[in-house]
Amino acid sequence: MLFKEVIGHSKIKTKLIDSFHTGRTAHAQLFLGKQGNGALALALAYAQYLLCEKHDEHDACGLCNSCLKTSKLIHPDLHFSYPTIGPKKISTDFIKEWRVSVLNNPYMSIDQWLEELNAENKQGNITKDECVSIVQRLSYKAIEGRFKIMILWLPEFLGKEGNRLLKLIEEPRPNTIFLLISEQPDKILNTIVSRCQLIKLPKLGDKQMSDFLIKQYNIPVPRAQKISYLANGNYNKGQLLLNEHDNNYSNIFAYWMNVCYEGKPKDMVQWVDGFISGKHPEKDFFIKTGRKDQILFFEYALYFLKELLCMYFLGDKMEARLQKTESSTAKKMVKIIDIDGLNLLVRLFDEASYHIERNGNPRIVFMDISIKVHHILKMKKIAKV
Repeated sequence: MLFKEVIGHSKIKTKLIDSFHTGRTAHAQLFLGKQGNGALALALAYAQYLLCEKHDEHDACGLCNSCLKTSKLIHPDLHFSYPTIGPKKISTDFIKEWRVSVLNNPYMSIDQWLEELNAENKQGNITKDECVSIVQRLSYKAIEGRFKIMILWLPEFLGKEGNRLLKLIEEPRPNTIFLLISEQPDKILNTIVSRCQLIKLPKLGDKQMSDFLIKQYNIPVPRAQKISYLANGNYNKGQLLLNEHDNNYSNIFAYWMNVCYEGKPKDMVQWVDGFISGKHPEKDFFIKTGRKDQILFFEYALYFLKELLCMYFLGDKMEARLQKTESSTAKKMVKIIDIDGLNLLVRLFDEASYHIERNGNPRIVFMDISIKVHHILKMKKIAKV
């Protein structure tokens, strides 16, 4: 992967390149970033730059023998470690699946990776045997490149087994580089963190993501902006939204709030049935939804409420990240509900998303939440959306 293929983080890219050319490449570097902001993609591009035979001051060449191998994740001096399933499993047991997954989506989440492994309800982990494998793989000199590189994705899954790597991280063989990528650094052993150079990746900006989506997929500007707003710095989520149909979440959500406010059981049942089946006796903007769509709908609802909270506090001074139709709904909802009610809705939607994600019955979940939303909206007597 080339630096130019990684969204944003231009200052960090420059810093990494400068450190190499000035002979200050740290032997252990910990990339810290939220899910979907490109930490793994950046580490891959950095590794390709370090192994490239003809890099310039901006990027790897992408054409040399080393780049061709690195871009396919088959360079003999580029190693990977990541969470797997099973008490005795090591990462090399799943290297084929890893290459396919990363090449397809270097912004993937741990849930997507475990789904690729058919983990079902099993927890991912980095085992004792994996730590032994890491030590073995890095005990030899580089074969082709100047460096031997180990990319360790999500070291928070090491747990106490991380103690087995302390000496190797602190005193590696010459020209050995550890690139650790973490989304939850507070779960990593402090003794590991203290031995690494920390590289903190900021959240991707809305414009950075929308510009990239337009360039990469040639989609209309308004759609790219809306996806970026909803993704909120998570490019992986942006890709999921990109692959979804034009789902009319704004219309469905606004209508849902009206139905909940009125509180008529028949209308609530029709909304739930329409949302799940895609068929409603009166509205034509429903489409059939699966579990993934339902989770994304709650993502939209939480995003909408977050913008509503900002609008509530800042009023006209706040430029909400909402399209025109959504902004109209938001201005009306500001009159419908107070801060306490908004906080209750945020908690309610978050919990409901959790239940859907864990295979809760969608009809029961959405009917239950509709009734609860009705009670929250009736906490204050005002007009409809």
